[in-house]
Order: sequence, then structure tokens, then C-alpha cells
Amino acid sequence: MKTVNSLSGGKSSSYIAANYPADYNVFALVRTNDKNCMFPDKKVRQIVSDKIGTEFIGTLEQDNIIKIMLNLEQKIGNKIIWLSENTFENIISQHNYYLPNIMTRYCTQDLKMKPIIKWWQNEVNEIVKMRIGFRKGEEKRANKTISKLTNGVEISKMIIGKRKTQNKWGGVAWRIPEFPLIENNITNDIIVKYWKNNNIGFEKGYYNNCVGCFHRNPLFLKKMSLEHKNKIDWFVKMEQENKPNTFIKDFNYNDIQKINIQTELSFDDFSECDSGYCGL
Repeated sequence: MKTVNSLSGGKSSSYIAANYPADYNVFALVRTNDKNCMFPDKKVRQIVSDKIGTEFIGTLEQDNIIKIMLNLEQKIGNKIIWLSENTFENIISQHNYYLPNIMTRYCTQDLKMKPIIKWWQNEVNEIVKMRIGFRKGEEKRANKTISKLTNGVEISKMIIGKRKTQNKWGGVAWRIPEFPLIENNITNDIIVKYWKNNNIGFEKGYYNNCVGCFHRNPLFLKKMSLEHKNKIDWFVKMEQENKPNTFIKDFNYNDIQKINIQTELSFDDFSECDSGYCGL
């Protein structure tokens, strides 16, 4: 059975890529059309465009994720398959301008999972073992994934043919999730030490996933707005253009930017729970 490393751009999944070789390494990139979020290096923009097969303007994740994934590919000496089917703006329009939120997390599904599933269907099309970067101590996250399996295999809705002019959909068994970090007692401390000794660009204050992820603590988002204002501005813009919809119930990103902090915030003030995650 073929193996796939599912990469998020974070330290844990990158550790898997570096220490658990697989037949495929796949990374789904969140893109934006907003030129205010343009990746600053034109040459690197072209490299990414070539990898994903469409124009890359910028990402709503931290720009450093691009350098990390390029460096990781060099470190492991194996190809990383970059995937990006739609921009964030496009999927919002496809959902009739209803903004994703904690209850309706279509952004994870559309920007991360769908491109991976489509790649699998086109390139592999047989059940694979897919490694996911949940660490020792994150068994609850792993168990949540396991609870959705059917006889140990994940079944997802996919296009399986045509019915006249309409797509025919059906449930397809496609992956068996594996959690090598949990199985091998790999904790966060071990991973942090590893990347300290094998640095590929993980700087202090680096977190994968969207800068303005609605899973994040408002104070953490305030800190992000100070570090990555152009990207939090994008979330403000989306809420203003799609009123009364918001990403966070009873809160908006304009309010987050206006939070008055009496003392200087440090990333050391936050736990991993504050930083949010996509749950891949």
C-alpha cells in the first residue's frame, strides 16, 4: 500500500516528512487574489506558480511557509507536491458569500482537503496510508479522526462519473490515517529540539494555517495583526464586503485590530490552543 505524508507547513508534519519517508509528500497552499498580500519575492512567486500550475499572488498564511516548504523539499531530497485549486476569495463566492466560521468550516474542506482528494483520485486512485502530524499528547485529535472511519478507512464524497450532463457523486474509500508521532511517543519538545538543530526557517512567532484563522484567540489575532497587518486587513475587508456575515460570532476583525493592549504581547504569552489549527 502506498504512503502519503500530509504536510501543513508546521513543525510536526515537516518532522514526519524528514523522518518517515513516503511515496508522496503533499502540501495544500491557501492562496489569495489580494495584491496587498502579494508575496514579496517575484522569483519565488514564479517558482510557486510553476509548482501549483496557476498564478500565485500571495498566501493568507505567513509568508515564511513558502520558504519552509521549499527548504523542506531540499532537506528530504524528495519532491513535495504543491496543491492549490482555488483562492480563498473564490470559495467564499462559491458559498454565496457566507463566511466560514467555527460551525461551518468549509475553508478547511475546500482549500485543504478537496485539492488533496482530487490529486489522490487523479494520480493514485487506490487506498493509501496517510501520515498526519498529530503528536504525542494530541490523542484526542487523532481519535476524532479515527471515529469517522468505516472499518478503519476514511470514505469521502467524490465525483465518480457522469449522469447525462450532471456529475455523479458517491462515497469512495481512499485513505487510512496513521499517526506515527503518537505511535512513537514523539512530543512537541522532541520536535522543537529537532528543528532547532536542523533549522529550515522555523522562526519564533511562526505558526502555520491562516494568519487570521477564526479558531485563534482574539488576543492572539491582535498579535498577528501587529505582525501581519496586510493579512488581517484581508479578513476585515471580507467582513465589510459580506455584511452581516462575520468569521467569529459576536466579534469582527475590525474590533480585533482596535483592541488596546496595555503591555507588549509576546508569542511566549500564548499556548498552542490559542494559535488554532485546521485539524488535518
